[in-house]
Amino acid sequence: MTTHRERIQACLAGEMPDQTPVALWRHFPVDDQLPETLAAAQIAFQRAYDFDLVKVTPASSFCLRDWGARDEWRGNPEGTRQYSGQVVVQPQDWERLPALDPGAPHLAGQLACLRQIRAGLGPNIPMLQTVFNPLAQAKNLAGGNTLLVHIRKHPDAVLKGLQTIAQTTRRFVEAALETGIDGIFYAVQHAQASLLSEDEFRHFSRSLDLQILESAQGLWCNMLHLHGEDVYFQELSKYPVPMLNWHDRETPPSLAEAQAVFQGAVCGGLNRETLVFKTAQDVRQEKEDAIQQTGGRRLILSTGCVVPVIAPHGNILAAK
Repeated sequence: MTTHRERIQACLAGEMPDQTPVALWRHFPVDDQLPETLAAAQIAFQRAYDFDLVKVTPASSFCLRDWGARDEWRGNPEGTRQYSGQVVVQPQDWERLPALDPGAPHLAGQLACLRQIRAGLGPNIPMLQTVFNPLAQAKNLAGGNTLLVHIRKHPDAVLKGLQTIAQTTRRFVEAALETGIDGIFYAVQHAQASLLSEDEFRHFSRSLDLQILESAQGLWCNMLHLHGEDVYFQELSKYPVPMLNWHDRETPPSLAEAQAVFQGAVCGGLNRETLVFKTAQDVRQEKEDAIQQTGGRRLILSTGCVVPVIAPHGNILAAK
């Protein structure tokens, strides 16, 4: 039998796999507050659906709580938590952020979670740890509007803070290599025309992103996630990753258009609204269209972002 690892490896090599790889991921609200309960939830989800890779999805605050960030669960259907209060308020606060060690309590907790998941899954299921890029972390430390104002009025202070965040993130990734992960799911949220110009994105993000990805170059299964609409796909498709994930059913490019410029595997094809609000037959139609667009090669069937926690069991099965 083909293992999940072999199927993803065949996909990345441009070969025709025995069947199209499928990977869906979601948040686990409440369960994501302790390493052991998140690990148990991730393992149970994988055992229920048997996906071809596991994307570990902690609350976005896992990398921020050691700086003092606080958030709470308020029932968002995506399973995300809402931040309460900001760590960064004044421009000078960016320069006061200390670089963290992966032994800090919450970072260390996530490393423990990864070790538990790897032990539970065994060696043949690719496992990716979610890593938010420095701008995405900065947004949650300051609030989205404050970050954008500070970028335009106090760029040097923000850049210093982003460098500290990047240093902390590199240290975490290097420590995560020892847990048995196969890759990182590198989430970029500000490569959107509605948030930053392309020049602003390059100045505040690109070099730091590449430094962090360099820390993960020993892994074979890294995936880049471009969050949002009107993304700078051409720019980000040059990042050194073998897989790209974006909201292909909601914003350009299509899967077929992306494969014309990106030589790795594309991860998408399913609209999250279809999974939540429509029928299993609608899911199957989107699946078949995704396979037709790509000829069944270099495709991992997925959604453009997390599957909402309210998605029906039958629709998830239909995708699988």
